[in-house]
Amino acid sequence: MHRLQGIAVSPGICICEALVIENDKGVRIPQRFITADGVQDEIDFCQEAFHKVADEIAQNRDTITKQLGKQYGAIFSAHLQMVGDPELKKKVEHFIRDKRYSAAYAVSRAMRQFAKVFEGLDDAYLAERVQDIFDIESRLLNKLLGTKFEYLSSLNQEAVVFAHNLTPSETANLDRGHVRGFVTEVGGLGGHTSIIAEALQIPAVVAAGHFLEKVQSGDTVIVDGNSGQVYLCPDEETLAQYETLLEEEKSRASELELLSDLPAETLDGTNIELRANIEFPEELTCCLENGAQGVGLYRTEFLYLTRSTEPDEEAHYQAYAQVAEAFGNQPVTIRTLDMGADKINTSFEDLEESNPFLGVRSIRLSLRDLPPFRTQIRAILRASVKGNLQVMFPLISTLREFRQAKMIVADIMEDLEEEGIPFNRDIPIGIMVEVPSAVIMLDRFVKEVDFISIGTNDLIQYTMAVDRTNKEVADLYQPSNPAVLRLIESSIVHANAGGILSTLCGQMSGSPAYTMLLLGLGLRSFSVAPASIPEIKKTCRQVTIKQCQTIAKKVMTLEGTGEINSYLREQYRKVTEVAEET
Repeated sequence: MHRLQGIAVSPGICICEALVIENDKGVRIPQRFITADGVQDEIDFCQEAFHKVADEIAQNRDTITKQLGKQYGAIFSAHLQMVGDPELKKKVEHFIRDKRYSAAYAVSRAMRQFAKVFEGLDDAYLAERVQDIFDIESRLLNKLLGTKFEYLSSLNQEAVVFAHNLTPSETANLDRGHVRGFVTEVGGLGGHTSIIAEALQIPAVVAAGHFLEKVQSGDTVIVDGNSGQVYLCPDEETLAQYETLLEEEKSRASELELLSDLPAETLDGTNIELRANIEFPEELTCCLENGAQGVGLYRTEFLYLTRSTEPDEEAHYQAYAQVAEAFGNQPVTIRTLDMGADKINTSFEDLEESNPFLGVRSIRLSLRDLPPFRTQIRAILRASVKGNLQVMFPLISTLREFRQAKMIVADIMEDLEEEGIPFNRDIPIGIMVEVPSAVIMLDRFVKEVDFISIGTNDLIQYTMAVDRTNKEVADLYQPSNPAVLRLIESSIVHANAGGILSTLCGQMSGSPAYTMLLLGLGLRSFSVAPASIPEIKKTCRQVTIKQCQTIAKKVMTLEGTGEINSYLREQYRKVTEVAEET
C-alpha cells in the first residue's frame, strides 16, 4: 500500500479502480479480456488501426520530405518500418487470440515489451528510440480508443483518473457517468480544474507528488477528497475503514436532505440567502434538490471548455434560458467570460504573456476582443425575459473598466430594441470584487453597481501575491489570512452602507468552519457549490447573529492564520456538539 498526501479540492470519498493517464504516453491501458467469439473482430479492428496509422505516417513522411528534405523524412520512414514490422503484428495478434486481451491492451502490452528491449540496449542512440515506440503506441491507441480527450469523455466503466495534470477542458469533458474522482501530481487550490471537479461533485486531490510510477490502471485506490489523502492498493484494514466512512457519508447526506425545504434562518430569526455556484446547466437538479435560492455565480467558461469552436449566440442563449426558466423569479447571476492563465483559451492563442495572472484576462480580455463579448451579452439580454437574470463582470479593477463594460451593454440594448427583440432593460449589473483595488474603491463602485460578489479565490491570490496553483506556496493561500479578512469585512461594510447586496461566492463560502465568521462580519448572502448548501444551511440554523458577531470580533484581533483556523474549528465544534445534544 502507498499513501499519498495532496491538496483536497473537491470533497467526498471514493473507492474504485484507477485509470492512469501519462501526458507523454497517453492512456495507460488496464488489462481487459474479450470473449472467444469476439477474437476475430478484435483482430480485424486492430489490423485496421495499423493500416490507418501507417497511412498517416506515410503522409507525414512525404510532407516533411517535401518541405525539409529526405533526412527529416527518414524519421517517419523509420516509424513506418516499425509499425509495419510483422513481428510486432504477430505479437499483438498472439495476445488477442491466445490471451484474449482487448485490442488496446494487446497493443499497449506488445509495444511496452518492445520498449523494454530498446531501453536495455547498451547503445544510447537505440535507447532513445523508445520515444518513437511510445509515439507509435499513442497513434495506435488513438485509433482504437479515440484521443485521450475523447477517451476520458466516454469510458465504459467506473474509474478514478490519475494524471500528471488535467487541463480545465479535459476536466470539463470527463465522463460524468463513470469518472468517480481524479488525482493529479500538480495543481493547487482554487484553480479552474479544481472548481470544475467540485461542480461535477467528484472527490478530487491535486498536488499529490510523483506517483505515476507507483500506480497501474486497474489498481484499487481510495481517494479522500476531504483530507487530501490517496491510497494505492490499500490493505484490508484501510479498505474496511473507508468503507465505513462511505456509509457514514451516505447517512449524513440523508440527514441533510431533510433540510432542503427548510429556510436558512438563524436561531434569532435572521434569514440567510443561500444561492448556488454552477458550472454546467446539468447541475440544476442538484440545486433544486438542495433548496438553492437562485444562482449566485453561473460560470460560463464551460461553453468554451467543452467544444473546439467558439460558441455562437444561440449556444449562449440556450444555456442561460434553461437555467433562468428553472429558477423562475429567483435570481440567476451570470458571470461573463472569465478566461485566464489557469484556463484553456482557444480563442486568443496569439496572446503571449510572461505573467498571465497579471495580464489580459477576464474583463480585460472581453474589452480587448469585443465580438465574443457582445455575443455573450446579447444572449444574456435575450434570455433575461425567461427569468430573473443578472449580469456580473469578473476581475474589475477600475471604475473605467466597469463603465466601459456597462456602455457596451447599453449599446447592445439599443440594437435589440431596434430589432424588436424583447429583453429586461432593468437587468441588474454587478461586479466581482476579487482584487484589492476594487475593495479600496468600493465606496465609489457602490454608487454605480447594483450588487457585488466577493470572489475570495482570486482575492486571496492577488492580496497575498501567491499563485493559487503552486503547491510550494500553498501555505500562503489561506482565506483566514488577516489581510484577506479585512478586505472581506471592508467589502461587506461598503456594500451595506451603499444599500446593495453583497454575496460571497469563493470556495471559502462553502466551508462550514467559516460560516459563523462571515455571518458575524455582516454577510447575509452566500453562493456555494450545490452539494454544500445543506451543510451551510445546517450551520446557519444552529447559531445566532450575536454569537457570530462575537466570534468575528475575536477573529479580527488575531494575527495569524494558524490561530484563526484553530479558533474557528473550536467554535464550530462547540456549535455542532450543542446541536447534537439538543
